[in-house]
Amino acid sequence: MDATNGAPRDMIPTRLLQGQKALVTGANSGIGKATAIGLGRAGADVVVNYVADREAAEKVVAEIASFGVRAAAYEADVSQEDQVVAMTDRMVQEFGTIDILVANAGLQRDAPVTEMTLAQWQKVLDVNLTGQFLCAREATKEFRRRGVVPEVSRSAGKIVCMSSVHQVIPWAGHVNYASSKGGVQMMMQTLAQELAPDRIRVNAVAPGAIRTPINRAAWETPEAEEELLRLIPYDRVGEPDDIAHAVVALASDLMDYVVGTTLYVDGGMTLFPGFATGG
Repeated sequence: MDATNGAPRDMIPTRLLQGQKALVTGANSGIGKATAIGLGRAGADVVVNYVADREAAEKVVAEIASFGVRAAAYEADVSQEDQVVAMTDRMVQEFGTIDILVANAGLQRDAPVTEMTLAQWQKVLDVNLTGQFLCAREATKEFRRRGVVPEVSRSAGKIVCMSSVHQVIPWAGHVNYASSKGGVQMMMQTLAQELAPDRIRVNAVAPGAIRTPINRAAWETPEAEEELLRLIPYDRVGEPDDIAHAVVALASDLMDYVVGTTLYVDGGMTLFPGFATGG
């Protein structure tokens, strides 16, 4: 990929996370896929979580394994407590421990507020917010059990919550999604405050407009992309690898003093570009 138009994968240092074990939820497509591959490229062993399409997950595993690290695909619905507990226990048994959790799994069920069903509201909150809480809770148990291993990392564990610019930008017609991401922001900050004394670092990445299947309609035609670019001062749509690079950096000891921070990876979308020429 041309560095002027996107995010080349080979920017990631190959040994930055060597010896660490990472779990990425929702990792068989989109941002999760790019993140899992980026962590593998950086030297981590990676568990690729998925809830559907095992074939896609296995393809991600194969690409990660090509870097000379371990990888495996685990099926689990992150909104289900028993499945999260089983997935985490299995990872500790098979990989020895967990050093990095990327709580990425998320979805949308869009509708105007008067047409949104309780099921649509609840599904998004269950996956996007409760799912992150459950995964963070179980990972934290392992981080505390194991403690800091200095030759692996300066931290006992790293949690990266995948949020969105919509934790601060309201989004009409998407009240469930925006509410879930606003919740992720406060959950992340509260966990960071609680867990920092244990040398567990909790942070978040908030993507803006990224080329993924979840928002294909917003960028797949020239007309749609032109409209979208009006919201992005940097004048390009983000790529999944842009997010992967941010996650790898936050998970590494390069960011050891970064705690409770949201890194916005949005090309300036949160700069209120409508005010660039007045206001």
